[in-house]
Amino acid sequence: MQIEKTAKTINMAIDEALKELNTTIDKIEYTVLQQPTKGFLGFGSKPAKILVKLQEQQEEYIIQQNDIIENSKSPVEDKTSIEEENQLYKKPPNKDAEKIAEEFLSNIFKKMNISIDIDTSRDDKNHLLINLKGEDLGIIIGKRGQTLDSLQYLTNLIVNKGQYAFVSVTLDTEDYRERRKKTLENLAINLAIKAKKTGTNISLEPMNPYERRIIHGALHQDKTIKTYSEGKEPFRYVVISPNNKEK
Repeated sequence: MQIEKTAKTINMAIDEALKELNTTIDKIEYTVLQQPTKGFLGFGSKPAKILVKLQEQQEEYIIQQNDIIENSKSPVEDKTSIEEENQLYKKPPNKDAEKIAEEFLSNIFKKMNISIDIDTSRDDKNHLLINLKGEDLGIIIGKRGQTLDSLQYLTNLIVNKGQYAFVSVTLDTEDYRERRKKTLENLAINLAIKAKKTGTNISLEPMNPYERRIIHGALHQDKTIKTYSEGKEPFRYVVISPNNKEK
């Protein structure tokens, strides 16, 4: 499995590829197809372009783990769990995941000069949930959760660096992710009503893959509506369209 990614910088292109493939940087190989150039006075600039390829073992796992296919009306169940993947490759559990995550986040918050309490817990599926508490949560969440998503991504990289079994890390604060999920679901339903009334397609703002899946999932049972994604990362967005076949 390999994909091409275009972004302002090479690092940004790598980040987008990792998000789309749902993996970490130690499990990919990439080739720079085009170096970014600034041009002159904004003219003639070129973005960075890379070709990203999954390592064979990780490619097999990603294919099995693809639980939701975008643009599909019905969710697909997971074929292989994280536990089965870990058992398949016989990796030992990372018993220090909580400690590693706490030290990493504490150092970041210290440099940001903010006081944040970090609570960690792990369920029986080797999923690490980190809940942040404090007074400066708006800074931690960022615009539409972008800062929180970035911190979660980096924490996943740090925790899963090495030869230990994979630990899925979720970073949350005051149930922000659940509140954001409900907001997106309500938005999807309201825009679907509007699309059916007007008989026109409605395009949402660009979202990350996780939030796009929420939109698709909120409407997958509505047979009078179809949803699909258009555009390239990081500007990929969901389109809600009346399903004329169901009229």
